[in-house]
Formats: sequence, structure tokens, C-alpha cells
Amino acid sequence: MSVDRVREYLKKFGLEEKVKEFEVSSATVELAAKAAGVIPARIAKTLSFKVGDCAVLVVTAGDAKIDNRKYKDQFGTKARMLTPEEVIEYTGHAVGGVCPFDIQDERVTAYLDVSMKRFDTMLPAAGSDSSCVVLTLEELEKASCSAGWIDVCKLPDGDPSTERN
Repeated sequence: MSVDRVREYLKKFGLEEKVKEFEVSSATVELAAKAAGVIPARIAKTLSFKVGDCAVLVVTAGDAKIDNRKYKDQFGTKARMLTPEEVIEYTGHAVGGVCPFDIQDERVTAYLDVSMKRFDTMLPAAGSDSSCVVLTLEELEKASCSAGWIDVCKLPDGDPSTERN
């Protein structure tokens, strides 16, 4: 099971105990926020894109959306999401549980979007559609082995970042 792989992967960072599993689905931002008892913006969604023969994972705040102009400026191509089959092929995780952990394909590079910097902790999926892991931004950066922080998203009008639950 993918969540077990993620938990094992997180052990090398001392973060395996931060994995939470739910009795209900957390496959979407809204479902994950409800299951975890936080606002949707605090869910760290991992978006998967095809760039040439490679894949790019962009981990972003749950309320953020890809800004097509920023994305093209960053990656030199139009944003094209992976198909569900490609997601599994590249990441080893199914849609609903995609996360930047335990990615073994060298063709995949993960990035963290600055939209998450509004919060002290974020909750990305932990490899299944009913799990998450509660991490500080520093822990997320370290455990994701990301290539760094980028700015490819836009926030909704009336940014809810003042809500800190």
C-alpha cells in the first residue's frame, strides 16, 4: 500500500508518526480539509504535469490555482496535467493520494509553490486517498527533496490566509 511506503520513507526524516489515516476519503482538497479539520487552503495538493519526457510535481496550497503565464515562464511550456495512468507510472501514487514523497522515478522533479508560505504547517497526502501528513514548511521542504520554491500559482480573491485553523 502506498501509505505504508510513504510512512517508511518518512522514517529517515523522523516524520513517520505525523502520518494520519482517516476512515473517510481525503481524495480532494475539500474532503481532506473536512477529514483533518482545517481550512482547505492548508491542504497541500500535489499537481502533476508533463514536461517533455519528464514529470513535474507542484505542491501548492489547497486554494491556489496554477497561473498559466507563470507556469509557462517557469517551465517553458504550457501546463499539461498527467493522465491518471501517467500519474501512477511517474509517481507510484494514485490520483487522490499523490504526494512528493517516495518518488523513485528520476524523470520526476518536485517543487514547492510559495502559496503555502502563508501557513506554519501544511497537510499533503501520504500516498493514499484517505491519509495526510502534518508537516511544517521546513519538514515538507526536507522530506519532499524538492528542487526548491517557485511561484506558479494565483490565490483566490479574498485570500483566507488569516484563518489559521
